Amino acid sequence: MDLPKTTKWQLVYHDWNPEQQQLREALCTLGNGRFATRGAFAGAQTDGVHYHGTYMGGVYNRRTSQVAGRDIENEDLVNLPNWLCLNFKPEDGEWLDFNQVEWLDFKQALDVRHGILTYRLHFRDRENRETRLFTRRIVHMADSHLAALQWQLQPVNWEGEIIVRSALDGRVENLGVERYRKLATKHLETLEARPCGSDSLLLCSATNQSRLQLAQTIRTRILINDGRREPPEFSRQIVKEPGYIAHQLQLPCRQGETVRIEKVATLFSGRDRAICEPALEAENAAARAGDFESLLKTHRKAWNRYWHCCDIELKNQGGQREPLILRLHVFHMLQTTSLHTIDLDVGVPARGLHGEAYRGHIFWDELFIFPLLNLRLPQITRALLLYRCRRLPEARRAARREGLRGAMFPWQSGSNGREESQVVHLNPKSGNWVPDHTYKQRHINAAIVHNVWRYFQVTGDTEFMAFAGAEMILSIAMFWASAATYSKEKKRYAICNVAGPDEFHTGYPGRREPGLDNNAYTNIMASWCLQVARQSLELLCPIRRRDLLQTLNLDEREIEKWNEISRKMYVPFHGNGIISQFEGYEKLEELDWPAYRKKYGDIHRLDRILEKEGDDINRYKASKQADVLMLFYLFSAEKIQELFNHLGYEFQPEMIPRNLEYYQRRTSHGSTLSGIVHSWVLARSDREQSWDLFGKALMSDVADVQGGTTGEGIHLGAMAGTVDLVLRCYSGLELRGDILWLNPCLPEELREVRQKIHYRGHWLTITANHQRLLVEAEEAPCPPVRIGFRNRVFKIGQGQSKEFKY
Repeated sequence: MDLPKTTKWQLVYHDWNPEQQQLREALCTLGNGRFATRGAFAGAQTDGVHYHGTYMGGVYNRRTSQVAGRDIENEDLVNLPNWLCLNFKPEDGEWLDFNQVEWLDFKQALDVRHGILTYRLHFRDRENRETRLFTRRIVHMADSHLAALQWQLQPVNWEGEIIVRSALDGRVENLGVERYRKLATKHLETLEARPCGSDSLLLCSATNQSRLQLAQTIRTRILINDGRREPPEFSRQIVKEPGYIAHQLQLPCRQGETVRIEKVATLFSGRDRAICEPALEAENAAARAGDFESLLKTHRKAWNRYWHCCDIELKNQGGQREPLILRLHVFHMLQTTSLHTIDLDVGVPARGLHGEAYRGHIFWDELFIFPLLNLRLPQITRALLLYRCRRLPEARRAARREGLRGAMFPWQSGSNGREESQVVHLNPKSGNWVPDHTYKQRHINAAIVHNVWRYFQVTGDTEFMAFAGAEMILSIAMFWASAATYSKEKKRYAICNVAGPDEFHTGYPGRREPGLDNNAYTNIMASWCLQVARQSLELLCPIRRRDLLQTLNLDEREIEKWNEISRKMYVPFHGNGIISQFEGYEKLEELDWPAYRKKYGDIHRLDRILEKEGDDINRYKASKQADVLMLFYLFSAEKIQELFNHLGYEFQPEMIPRNLEYYQRRTSHGSTLSGIVHSWVLARSDREQSWDLFGKALMSDVADVQGGTTGEGIHLGAMAGTVDLVLRCYSGLELRGDILWLNPCLPEELREVRQKIHYRGHWLTITANHQRLLVEAEEAPCPPVRIGFRNRVFKIGQGQSKEFKY
């Protein structure tokens, strides 16, 4: 794997490498929270090397496919018409093709500071013509309906007529994930394609099932010399095919003279607010948009505002790589969820808006993403939580279908909140379609409660709790209470027929029906949810409390029952204080890990390896990712002890490293999230190993450690998780009650961290190194907040600072 070069703010590739192209395209995606476009070269064709993709948050479509003799309906985030299409050729030559030229110089750079993708190229074609080409591209962060592309083309040793083609291509399909290509992939139909003005084109399309209307325009202009005037002699013709419309321009090109080509694109949909009709708005936006330089100026300003509050400054022993990649991760999170997201009804796709893996569905990755947003841009978290709130009716219907009360949210969510998990899954190692029971991960409901509660703890937003947050928490508490059944044998409550975060285990060997009993993480989180539900009621004024209880058909007797269930939830143990991943875990066989590593090398996806061998991962003590250890990720040691005391179980602090060591030896890390959790849990006991795992997690997408998955879309949860390791874990930042506790534990390699957080209306700048901790509050008309450091609590108000020496 050839890793990119890094500077303080740039990710740079200095060679053309077809095998890595789709990885680079995913990592060089540009977006603004409304839509994103992969970093494919504008003139390239989708051909197995390049893959063009533009995705808009919330634009889903359903298609039915024949799979293993069954009709299976899947919902996908739709690949939208390609606005990038721009290429050139000498009049008697060939269109530029990266694979057909000799490279004299190649540089592809992503500027994460300002969201600019550049290509600086020098190549020789088959006729020995040398050409220099410098391209810049943006997806506008200030005006979320705009994107722009600029070419500066210079013939080095030749001159003559050139032909430029600029197009909108609506013939695209969802072909970005190889294992999905045998399924229905065509989601769009073209409604209209026509010119709109002398230099602009319009393409209107619609998704063929969800009937969402889309409108895109492109405006193409050619300028010479100073970039302010068109060439005196050039022609413009329209090229039109079904689903495709282009401007073909022909002009003379002189040796050494720079021709500037500017392409501005607009994108509107029927989901947009404050519009009359998508096509009309797209046309008007194209006519009003400035030139590339003016758009670039406002785009840069918007990114500067984001980095002012979201940057993390590291001083470490490793040079520029770690700080740059950490910024790259913040960059991709902001491209997927920006302030523009507030105006949309969207969740956070696990793979961002960067590709088609996981079909663009929303999972539990919010659990890793929201902490970063809570402490920087909490208004975005609020909007994303409302995505869940709007789907409460569907979650209630799902619970009723299972004979339960309350709301049961899906493991995979898309357009309307129904369960979008696959019924069958293709194992690429064996070519078999196998049943997929991961939809039984009911712990997604605990993740939603956790996200709501943590948002409230950071912001103190009682208004949100009154109109949305408390209702979600109470509805999920009703689900957990009805899912728990009393066992006379155990004299405790049990939750059966579920799957935990591990995902490898979805059933018992020899048992026909899928599902596990008493997954420890699920049960403990359910107990915690029931406790939080009671606390959330205390936040409400008497009138709102009464109204909400009446709406949910809840009474005080049922709420008191929650207290009993939360105290008597069953947690399985085995051995010397080992929390069993689920009931019966200790009866499973041990896997011969050295033998499998020797035979296969990469054993991240042991489930696929064993299925190919005719075996079943459910037989073994082998986890894909952290399961029990998630408890130590979400809660401090003090809080864990409090939870177990509430449950009536004895818990000693030394049980944390004991459980960590036990499950570390039995985890394949088949998920990029796993390393994040293990690094976090190790931070207090083994900082050197924690930093090592942090470094590996940091490189998981840049180095594509899972062997080809990043090209299908980044792993946004893992990216956010690495940032959160620095933001909260190494900085020792924890919220308990209305106190912000700080207890830094920097690894030796990390000399200093400087970052801003937004807490209860204050912007706080926190600087931590191995000698001191400095907290500085900016001017803000807000009451002082309480900061805790080593068992002492201090108040800090606007314009004040507090220094703590270790």
